[in-house]
Amino acid sequence: MDLYSLHDAPRSEELYASYLNDVCSSLGFDDAAYAGINPVGGTMHAYVTYREDWQHHYLHRGLQNLDPTIHSAMHSVAPVDWSRLKRTKDFKRIFSDAHDFGISERGITIPVRGPYGEFGMLSVTRNCDDGEWKKHRRNVIADLQSVAAHVHDHVMSSAPISRFLHHPQLSDRELEILQWIAAGKSQQDIADIINISNRTVEVHLRSARTKLFALTTAQAVGRAIGMSLIYPS
Repeated sequence: MDLYSLHDAPRSEELYASYLNDVCSSLGFDDAAYAGINPVGGTMHAYVTYREDWQHHYLHRGLQNLDPTIHSAMHSVAPVDWSRLKRTKDFKRIFSDAHDFGISERGITIPVRGPYGEFGMLSVTRNCDDGEWKKHRRNVIADLQSVAAHVHDHVMSSAPISRFLHHPQLSDRELEILQWIAAGKSQQDIADIINISNRTVEVHLRSARTKLFALTTAQAVGRAIGMSLIYPS
């Protein structure tokens, strides 16, 4: 699963920085992270308060594909306390690295599911002992669930962010082939132009149709043009 940072999305600082920093300040956490799954593109998007060197390390190593705090939340309707994941191999792998960046392994992830199949999660961490963590979690869990729903709803209802999140992640080759189709070229023409087999062209077209939820290639081209992914010729 590819991970895209909401730091790069339009107006992200205005929309998210104050939210997550206020969550940490008001509810007594060190760091907070919002992440969500794009139901169209099958990608993950995220905004976090973690220090930049940890963000770079996490992205560069593709740790989102191992992170049990994410994958457990995706299969849960209840908050996921990270303490229940501590014995798993992937948890040890993630937090062996995280400790080097000052990231606490005491945290909780709140899953949020929307009416149209969208999914988001809010995670928070606090550096403290087990006794303090249990007490603090009990005191703030209701507020935290409310905040999680609020952040997720705000993300999904924001016009520029909504376009960013629901933008299908087509590959450069898929877009190139759709552009040639829009220009009136046949599959064989395209195969000859870009020096690949006709079968490979069809594989890319099939993938593009799936990502665009299109039943036909013509429909896929129309949707791609409508999203300004390609341009009419």
